[in-house]
Amino acid sequence: MAINENINGWDRNQMAQKVALDIPDGSYVNLGIGIPELVAGFVPEGREFIYHTENGLLGMGPAPEKGYEDLELINAGKKHVTSIPGACYFHHADSFTMIRGGHIDVCVLGAMQVSGDGDLANWSTGEPGAIPAVGGAMDLIAGVKTIFVITQHNTKTGEPKIVNECTYPLTGKKVVDTIYTDLAIIDVKKEGLYVRELAPGVSFEYLQENTGAKLLQYSK
Repeated sequence: MAINENINGWDRNQMAQKVALDIPDGSYVNLGIGIPELVAGFVPEGREFIYHTENGLLGMGPAPEKGYEDLELINAGKKHVTSIPGACYFHHADSFTMIRGGHIDVCVLGAMQVSGDGDLANWSTGEPGAIPAVGGAMDLIAGVKTIFVITQHNTKTGEPKIVNECTYPLTGKKVVDTIYTDLAIIDVKKEGLYVRELAPGVSFEYLQENTGAKLLQYSK
């Protein structure tokens, strides 16, 4: 792939902010492990999101300042979090009932691969000895209304994460609504992958060179 080291794109915090801007006011939101967790730090002014965790917290706040961690307050990724006024705690079985019952509006997940049809692979490479880490991902993609994926556009070795067909074990088929990477924001439509926004310094041609599936442009 023709990766240009002089093109930095968005950093992880900027990617997380882009996701937060697309979450409607009043949404109940579940954040996956990794880059998705950063979204909790970016709530646009005038909006309120209620963050949900699989391990039993509704009303999660951002990560605490160093030295102010509550050792008993963690998210599903075992990282310290805070809680907002009015937050509530419950059994993880109740948490999954909320997910499976369709009560969560938006889920933000990481990805190993996303296909041109919106298939998601984010829990295993399928390699012998690979540690499975499906967590609640399959429940989330089946029960949550809107699925956002946030990930680096390419792997550390330059391979595209957005591909024609996923080669890793699938989490779900045709479940992704929008992909947020360091290079672009891409909407998944029935007709294909539409580039909504390019990161500064990134051209459509460069993006296509570093993507394993055909990209489309919105009509101006």
